[in-house]
Amino acid sequence: MKAGIVGLPNVGKSTLYNAITNAGADSANYPFCTIEPNTGVVAVPDARLDALAALYEPLKKTPAVVEFVDIAGLVRGASKGEGLGNKFLANIRETDAIVHVVRCFDDENVIHVESVPDPARDIEIINLELAMADLEMVQRRIEKASRAMKGDKKYEHEVELFTALAKHLDAGNAARTFDCDADDAALLRTSDLLTLKPVIYAANTDEYGFTHLEENAYYQTVADIAKAEGNQVLPICAKLEEDIAGLEEEERALFLDELGLTESGLDRLIQCAYDLLGLISFLTYGKDECRAWTIRKGTKAPDAAGKIHTDIQRGFIRAEVLAWDDFQRCGSVTAAKEKGLLRSEGKDYVVQDGDMIYFRFNV
Repeated sequence: MKAGIVGLPNVGKSTLYNAITNAGADSANYPFCTIEPNTGVVAVPDARLDALAALYEPLKKTPAVVEFVDIAGLVRGASKGEGLGNKFLANIRETDAIVHVVRCFDDENVIHVESVPDPARDIEIINLELAMADLEMVQRRIEKASRAMKGDKKYEHEVELFTALAKHLDAGNAARTFDCDADDAALLRTSDLLTLKPVIYAANTDEYGFTHLEENAYYQTVADIAKAEGNQVLPICAKLEEDIAGLEEEERALFLDELGLTESGLDRLIQCAYDLLGLISFLTYGKDECRAWTIRKGTKAPDAAGKIHTDIQRGFIRAEVLAWDDFQRCGSVTAAKEKGLLRSEGKDYVVQDGDMIYFRFNV
């Protein structure tokens, strides 16, 4: 999974990126500190994998991972190339989800590209630029389909659909709010539209604003916008997260406890992204390796096997499945097997989050 961190310049994108990846990207108090996108791969925290590794003491423990891309700040006119906008927009197209960082704090020492923070205005600027970039792509799609329609009438509906979408985008609306049936939605997904991507609004607060969200009018504005759009909002203090990232594990736990938190912003952001994209993890285990694998909800056993290796998918025979809760209650795979909880599942089995699986195959 790849998530792009976007927003106006100087709203805390690189600070947040540094915190969640501990990668040390440049961060400074002026626009366009980030010119080339920084990319960091981080492990998905999973207590289940940790428990398996403690039990089996494998040669290797491999968590699922999320790739975060810190994309330089967009400005007004980005869709027309302002501030290297075209290049930055192209970087966003390569991601699965958008983490839109919105500044939700006042600080006269931190420059704001629009002079003062205003979350509703800032969100509108970014969303409009993404919609205008999509409009340009849709117009090219219409031109291409119109030419093809002269020799094949099957493109007529495509022209009608994308023409309607163009009007929707031209009004400043996102493609994900365009009303259409399932077949048309599938056709829209064949174009790599920015405003079809799911969004997490990362409301970047100062420390006081984070611990007093009910008093933070900026955050409440972002939360209302996210709710209206059907997107998610995540309150986060990027500066605090950066401080936490530099601590040892024991110190980090104490620091989070003082804030009344049980998990870091990174943990919450990853869970938010998983929920937004409909992702789950299944587990493989043994003395050689304990590993978590990311799949989409609804994935059947052979396709899950294909995540490990195409040969396993091709020669799939069955999946020996143990639900995580059953494993926890029994304390071991052997005990679970004795109680008949280790199940043999076929090709139609839909993998569940936390399933421990051993695949039988023959090629």
